[in-house]
Amino acid sequence: MSERPDVATLTHAAAAGEVAALTRAIREANRAYHTEDAPEISDAAYDALKRRLLAIETRFPDLKADDSPSDQVGAAPSETFAKTRHAVPMLSLANAFDADEVAAFDKSIRNFLGLGPDAPLAYTAEPKIDGLSLSLRYEGGRLVQAATRGDGETGENVTANARTIADIPETLTGAPDLLEVRGEVYMSHADFAALNARQAGKDAKTFANPRNAAAGSLRQLDATITAGRPLRFFAYAWGALSEPLSDTQMGAIDRLATLGFQTNPLTRLCAGPAEMLDQYRRIEQGRATLGYDIDGVVYKVNALDLQARLGFRSSTPRWAIAHKFPAELAWTRLEAIDIQVGRTGALSPVARLVPVTVGGVVVSNATLHNEDYIAGRSASGEEIRGGKDIRVGDWVQVYRAGDVIPKVADVDLTQRPGDAVPYVFPVTCPECGSDAVREEGDAVRRCTGGLICPAQAVEKLKHFVSRAAFDIEGLGAKQIEMFFHDDTLPIREPVDIFTLAARDDANLTKLKNRDGFGEKSVRNLFQAIEDKRNIPLSRLIFALGIRHVGEVAAQDLARHYGSWAALVAALDRARPAALAHRAADLAEEAERRAAALDARRARVSEARKAAIAAAAVPAEAQSAWTDLVETDGIGPVMALSLSDGLANPQERAAIDKLTAHLTDLPPEARATTSPVAGKTVVFTGTLEKMTRAEAKARAEALGAKVSGSVSAKTDLVVAGPGAGSKAKDAERLGVELIDEDAWLRLIGG
Repeated sequence: MSERPDVATLTHAAAAGEVAALTRAIREANRAYHTEDAPEISDAAYDALKRRLLAIETRFPDLKADDSPSDQVGAAPSETFAKTRHAVPMLSLANAFDADEVAAFDKSIRNFLGLGPDAPLAYTAEPKIDGLSLSLRYEGGRLVQAATRGDGETGENVTANARTIADIPETLTGAPDLLEVRGEVYMSHADFAALNARQAGKDAKTFANPRNAAAGSLRQLDATITAGRPLRFFAYAWGALSEPLSDTQMGAIDRLATLGFQTNPLTRLCAGPAEMLDQYRRIEQGRATLGYDIDGVVYKVNALDLQARLGFRSSTPRWAIAHKFPAELAWTRLEAIDIQVGRTGALSPVARLVPVTVGGVVVSNATLHNEDYIAGRSASGEEIRGGKDIRVGDWVQVYRAGDVIPKVADVDLTQRPGDAVPYVFPVTCPECGSDAVREEGDAVRRCTGGLICPAQAVEKLKHFVSRAAFDIEGLGAKQIEMFFHDDTLPIREPVDIFTLAARDDANLTKLKNRDGFGEKSVRNLFQAIEDKRNIPLSRLIFALGIRHVGEVAAQDLARHYGSWAALVAALDRARPAALAHRAADLAEEAERRAAALDARRARVSEARKAAIAAAAVPAEAQSAWTDLVETDGIGPVMALSLSDGLANPQERAAIDKLTAHLTDLPPEARATTSPVAGKTVVFTGTLEKMTRAEAKARAEALGAKVSGSVSAKTDLVVAGPGAGSKAKDAERLGVELIDEDAWLRLIGG
C-alpha cells in the first residue's frame, strides 16, 4: 500500500490541513471512548492517529493549537457519578512510535537537565496496560476513596465498585499515612470471553474488547454488578503521599508490591535507549501470550529527584513516555462521502463505511482529511497512494493508527465498481449555500458564510457551552440546537444565553411550558447560567472559539496576562505589528512561489524583513507583539489568529456584548506566597546550574511571569555568563539585576 506522506516531506500547508483533520477526529474519538464507553475506533488506531498529530506538531510547532488532543487528558467525568477532584492531577503520557522518537525522548531529558550524552541515566520500562486508569486513596492504611481519571483534574467517585476488585486491598500494613496508589483496571482475555458468552446467553449487551468491558464494569451504578465482573488491577504509580515510597521509580514499584498490590512482573530497569528498545521488543514478542491487552511500553526516568526537576508540561510529564505498538488495518466498502461543516467553516469530508472490526473495534466512519486527499494528491500536488483517488463504492483499506479517527488509507482498484465516478468536492457550503473557498496555502476549503451559516453558528455555541468552556449545566449540545432554531426565545450568539431569563420574563410563551422543561428545570437552568457570569479567564478565552486557540493556549494566555482587560489591551496595542506580520506572510509566500529553489531561503527571508520594515510598526506595537508571541505556548500563527479574531468588527461586537453581561472575570490563580509571585522575570546569558527551560518552568510554578525581553515593567533580570543587551537594558532602565546563585537563594533552591 502507498503510505501517507512522511512528516519530514510535508509542506507547511499540507501539515496544517492534517492537523485540523486529526484534531477533529481525536475529539470525536475522545468523546466516544471516555464519555460514552462506546469507542468508534480501537485504542491502537487512536494511538496511531495521535502519533501522526504529535509528529506533525513536533516538526511544525506553530501549528500546534492549544486545544490539541496531544495535550488533552481523558475526557470530562460522567454526570452519572459524584465528582472527585484529584489532589495530584492524573496526567496522560506523551507517545513515541519508533526508535528515533525514543532516542529523541532521551535527548530531550538530557537537554532539559543539562546532562551530556554519556552521563548515566536510568529508566524503567513496563507494559502499558490497555484498561481504565484508577486512583486509590488510603488514609491510615484504609481505602477511603477510588476515582477514575476523568479529565485529569476531576474524576468519578467509584469507591464502592473498586472495593469489589480482588486485587485492590481494603487495608495496608506499613504504608504511609496518606497514599494514593494509581494503576489500571483491566480484564483478562479469558475472563472477557466468558463474560461476553454470559451476556449473549441472556440477550444482554456484549462488549467490543476487554478494555471497554473493564470500563463499563467499573462504571456501574450498582456495585453488585461490578462485583460479578472479573476485574483485575495493576499498580504502577502514585499521587499524593505523606512520605516518599522510595528514591527511585523501581524502588517505589517494589514497595507497592510489598504493600500487597499486583505490579507487572515485566517491569525492568534499563540503562538507556538501547536497553529500553530491547525490552520493548521482548514485551512485543510475548504480547500474544500475556493473557491481557497491552498497547505499548512505558518508559520513566528512574530517579525520582530527576522526575521532580523535569516536572510537567500542561498535560504530560516530561519524564515519561509511552512507546506504542503499531496499529492495525482492515478492508471494507465506502458507501458515501458526507461533508461536515465545523465552527471555523472548514468543510470536512467523512467516509461512511460498511461497518468493519479493526483491532476489536467496530468502525463505520473514517476521516478523508480534505479534497486533495480524496483526489490522491498532497496539498502541494504530489501523489499519495500512487495517485489513486477515492470514490464512493470503492473497496478501501481503513488505517487505525496515525489519525484521531480511522483514515481511509488505500484503495483496491481491482474491486472498483464499473459505475464509480470521481468525487467532486463541493464549492458551496452544504449548510447555507455560501461560497466555500480555499485560500492560498490552505489545505482546507471553508464556508464564507460566517455567522449566517447555521452550522458554524451552532457549532460555535456548542463549543461555548462545552465542558472545558462555560460548562452550563442543563445547556448542552441538544439544548443549543433547540434554542438556535427557536423563534420566540432564540440563542443565536453567546450573549443570548445571559439574556435568556430576562427574555423569558417578557415572553408570553414561557420556557417552563415547553416539552422537556418544567418549572424546576427552568429555574435550575437560569441559576446555572447566572452562576457562570463569574468565569475563570482561561475558560472565557477558550469558549470564544478563536481559531488555533485551544484549552491549553487559553490557560497560557490567562496566566500571562492575568485579566481579560489586559489581554484585550495588549492585542489592541499589538494590532499594527500583527498586520505587518500578516503582510510579511503574504510577501514571503509570494516570494517563495517566485524564487528559484536554490535561492529560496535567502530571498524569502529578505522578503519578510522588507515587508515588516515597510510597515514602520510603532515601538509600542512591536513590544506588545513580541510579548504575545513569546508567551509560553503561543506562536506567530496563534497570535495572528487572536489578533484577527478580536479585530473583526462583527466578532468584537459579539464579544463585547457578551463580556458586558459577565459580572467578573477573575484573573487566573497564581502562587502568592513565593518571593517572585506576580513579578516579571527575564533570564539572559548562560545558566550553569539549570537549563533555561528548567529555570522558566520553576519561575512560572512560583507565580512569576517569564518574559523574553526587558522593559520598564520587568521586575528582575537573572543574568548568567555571556549576558549581552538584556543586561545592559536592565541597567539602563534601573531593573534589578542578579546572577544565577542569587536567583537560587531568592527562590530557596
